[in-house]
Amino acid sequence: MTIFDELKARGLLAQLTDEEEIKELINNGKATFYIGFDPTADSLHVGHFMALCLMKRLQMAGNKPIALIGGGTGMVGDPSGRSDMRSMMTKEMIDHNCQCFKKQMSRFIDFSDGKALMVNNAEWLLDLNYIEFLRDVGPHFSVNRMLAAECYKQRMEKGLSFLEFNYMIMQSYDFYELFQRYGCNMQFGGDDQWSNMLGGTELIRRKLGKDAYAMTITLLLNSEGKKMGKTQKGAVWLDPNKTSPFEFYQYWRNVADADVLKCLRMLTFLPVEQIGEMDKWEGSQLNQAKEILAFELTRLVHGQEEAERSQESARALFGAGVAADMPTTELSEEDFTDGNLDLISALCKAGLVASRSEGRRAIEQGGVTFGSDKITDVKAAFGKDAFAGEGVVIKRGKKNFRKLVLK
Repeated sequence: MTIFDELKARGLLAQLTDEEEIKELINNGKATFYIGFDPTADSLHVGHFMALCLMKRLQMAGNKPIALIGGGTGMVGDPSGRSDMRSMMTKEMIDHNCQCFKKQMSRFIDFSDGKALMVNNAEWLLDLNYIEFLRDVGPHFSVNRMLAAECYKQRMEKGLSFLEFNYMIMQSYDFYELFQRYGCNMQFGGDDQWSNMLGGTELIRRKLGKDAYAMTITLLLNSEGKKMGKTQKGAVWLDPNKTSPFEFYQYWRNVADADVLKCLRMLTFLPVEQIGEMDKWEGSQLNQAKEILAFELTRLVHGQEEAERSQESARALFGAGVAADMPTTELSEEDFTDGNLDLISALCKAGLVASRSEGRRAIEQGGVTFGSDKITDVKAAFGKDAFAGEGVVIKRGKKNFRKLVLK
């Protein structure tokens, strides 16, 4: 199976400028391609994960990836997929975030011996002369066509700033610069970037008379059509200090039955044939598929040892044991009244409920487990001994849990 056929079998291909040319380039290892990452935080998140996996797949097939860090475009902000304007960041914040990205990307991409490049578009964007840029690039963009692009249309109702309006031109200019500097002949990105990517291929054609190509990958959506990678706490990060390996593992362990096989195809490096066999799985076998998904992705991001620890901890947790490596809240002497901590206070302390009234309702509805015992008494309280040693796991529902331990 060629790399192109594999991408198609995994459901990754969305829109392509020229399927036959792209197939020829990537199947023969002739693509020098780039994917852009705007440094809007100090960590990559699950939303970037599929792009990193795609870069890894294509590099394994002999192609050369360029990870473009948006130190310049980050000063403007991408309006794609947003209904409001992004917060402005300082140059120092952007530089810090760029450094964090480099470290994380190295887990996926081999940057040794010229096998890949990591560049920052601040190199050419921050020193542009405004008048020269307008004269050189401006004539090649139609405002009417730009306003028809999906990334702008959804912002027009609430107001699109001129700052953000420039984003498409800047991203197009990135492709033009990369084409000239590094022979970059292809750009990949999320399906919401299609208009920006076409702008780049068109700019290269108009200014240089040469062909470059673009391909979008399918956005990672759940069965309800919502972007995956967010929890009640916010984004699922690749930085272990922002989302622990155990929490990362649990996110994938808890995906919906309807999403597990899609995630296995799109995100893991398991053979397509092996995943195809899982199409026949149902019932408890789907839980096994979720374990495989969670383990494989945790191993990719955090390494074999953390994946094994997270899997062992999850099995201990759902076997009514106390998992060593899970989200933990430490209790102090001040949390106890007359040597006891009531269950509602424990739920609040663990962050499993937002208020005492919510905690009371959860207990009355039978949704709270303390250790291995389901508790329905709203007046239940526990002494310090219950939290000593390894602590105790308190659960609300099937998926929300926390270990409480007396320090």
